Amino acid sequence: MIEGTILTALNGILTDKAYISVPEVKPDRFYVIQKTGSTFTDKVKTATLVIQSYAPTMYDASDMNELMKTAMLGLISRPDISSVKLNSDYNYTDTTEKTCRYQAVFVVTYFD
Repeated sequence: MIEGTILTALNGILTDKAYISVPEVKPDRFYVIQKTGSTFTDKVKTATLVIQSYAPTMYDASDMNELMKTAMLGLISRPDISSVKLNSDYNYTDTTEKTCRYQAVFVVTYFD
């Protein structure tokens, strides 16, 4: 499961903790990793992942987003990941809960 691979990798690199879903008890700053799609061709898998950066302020969420993008793009050095492409990133504030967050969309090509 690519989400688990990315979760373990980011938690080994970043200061703020990453999760697969929003935790019941929310820390002030955290990341959420979600897979939104995938393909599989000739033993090569590709997944579209979104990673949300949650923080108390937009500045902090933006800063976390930048740190996470650098960490994600660095995963290309892993033998099980052949490509990491940033598709887009943007302010993704939750206006209902008034939560500051950024979201980055990645396309990751990997081998199981």
